[in-house]
Amino acid sequence: MSPDSHPAPVQAPIERPRRLRTTPALRRLVAQTRLSAADLVLPVFVREDLTEPAPIGSMPGVVQHTRDSLRAAAHEAVEAGVGGLMLFGVPSPEHKDAEGTWGTRPDGILNLALEDLRADLGDATVLMADLCLDEFTDHGHCGVLDERGRVDNDATLQRYAEMALAQARAGAHVVGPSGMMDGQVAVVRAALDGEGFTDVSVLAYTAKYASAYYGPFREAVGSSLQGDRATYQQDPANATESLRELRLDLAEGADLVMVKPALPYLDVLRQVADLSDVPVAAYQVSGEYAQIEAAAERGWLDRDRTVLESLTAVRRAGAQVVLTYYAVHAAALLAR
Repeated sequence: MSPDSHPAPVQAPIERPRRLRTTPALRRLVAQTRLSAADLVLPVFVREDLTEPAPIGSMPGVVQHTRDSLRAAAHEAVEAGVGGLMLFGVPSPEHKDAEGTWGTRPDGILNLALEDLRADLGDATVLMADLCLDEFTDHGHCGVLDERGRVDNDATLQRYAEMALAQARAGAHVVGPSGMMDGQVAVVRAALDGEGFTDVSVLAYTAKYASAYYGPFREAVGSSLQGDRATYQQDPANATESLRELRLDLAEGADLVMVKPALPYLDVLRQVADLSDVPVAAYQVSGEYAQIEAAAERGWLDRDRTVLESLTAVRRAGAQVVLTYYAVHAAALLAR
């Protein structure tokens, strides 16, 4: 090209998508996915042998609550506009046994905490209860074991029925059978209906994967697990079987269905959301939380932006309800 020549004029773009990104107000106006505090559920841990809240080392900012501190945290969540709470009970070691007895006793820590919150809050929030035996068994599995040490699916279903009734009597609005036992939704629904708890909803853990992302959670609940749960939780390599689980849970009467973990399984979440005719939830699990906290602590990520971006991604993939340890924090960010 000679010194006197000029480049050919650039043809103006026919379409300019950037026009809709020019101001914060315009971006808000055309946002396809919206996140609100009411979409979020706060998982909480209540432990029976505490006199004050105990920090969870692998989950900075999250604690095991006393009954009193849980009541305060629940009020804070309601005032922040958070949609609900999911309760996990942590019994003292001497209250763990092979059958998970203290998960069904009225004086078990989870059921006492449900009574506390229902008395305090009534219907001002949605009280969900984790319906699983793993926190209450001395072997740490989600069900009872047979003589060969394997989880006995059908014997476990009987215990789930008993646990569902205990939680309903204690005040749960929603019970969440999370053990991935075949037939669990049908058995829980039948038990609730048989005792007149027809208004208590069932949140099915439809696609719960055998994930490494649960590591910090096991510290949070003082898990006694030896080995893994690969014989009953789903294989991370598989997606199609989630749709089979969805079909079964819907046929058995699930009121809501869930995918867990959330971000590593957005593809599964999208497929479930496309096929489900009941609300879909996803659980941003302990390992997802811990990753964000660790990176933010090192200055590698902007914590607040990452929190909102990750939760928006879960909503965008199809979740109407998101369980997250960031629920109250995210509510404050959204209120700004």
